[in-house]
Amino acid sequence: MFNNLRKRWRAGIVAVAAVGLGLGAVVYTQGASAAAWPTATGSVKLTASKAVSGTLDGGLKRYVGSGALGGSGQDEGQDPLFVLADGATLKNVIIGSPAADGVHCLGSCTISNVWWENVGEDAATFKGGNSAKYTVTGGAAKGADDKVFQHNGGGTLTISNFAVSDFGKLYRSCGNCSTQYKRNVVVKNIAVTYPGSSLVGINSNFGDTATLSGVTITGDKSKKISICVTYKGNKTGAEPTKLATYKGSTGGDGTSCKFTTSNITYK
Repeated sequence: MFNNLRKRWRAGIVAVAAVGLGLGAVVYTQGASAAAWPTATGSVKLTASKAVSGTLDGGLKRYVGSGALGGSGQDEGQDPLFVLADGATLKNVIIGSPAADGVHCLGSCTISNVWWENVGEDAATFKGGNSAKYTVTGGAAKGADDKVFQHNGGGTLTISNFAVSDFGKLYRSCGNCSTQYKRNVVVKNIAVTYPGSSLVGINSNFGDTATLSGVTITGDKSKKISICVTYKGNKTGAEPTKLATYKGSTGGDGTSCKFTTSNITYK
């Protein structure tokens, strides 16, 4: 339902301006053009998923899929550009188009100062176990018709100092995976630009929690973006049932969706 709005907003984004190749000072700019994003220092084509263990510093090169990784649609089952082993770090990378299925984290991981110019299937998917800790800090994503971050495994994902625009959902806890977990997400100090559908979607029946603070939303005068949506998840592959929707004007329930009206700012 957001496709027409997306077309008109492709040129607009809440941009995070990073100093050098580090995270530096964070500046949120309404309606900044794509040129406000970091300028790519080079281009790398990946024809197969690139395995990362330890740290990969991309030096702000633009990585794009080619050949078997040349898809940029929402088809499920695409291979990712990057596969991060448990404990790996991916930083200072621009992911261009086609982006295939972005980044997969097989365990705990850190994604730092990564910029998705046009999200493909998902920007990143998290697949670790119950104790996994995933961190996304800095960077931005735009052009996600569906999800930006998909959480299929267990553990806790923390998203901070991040910007998102022109999106469906910023985060979704898998609603119908054959193996389900109690999942936690922490969202703090993020800049959101309309259009978008929801920030987080969680399965309250599996004990999921979402904690949000420091959220700034620009361009959503009617406050249409849902802050937190709860679902009744399942293990059968069926479409999950939506249970409750919490807006910036209402605050959360304090149990599954943990935020107050003071945690959300509209501009």
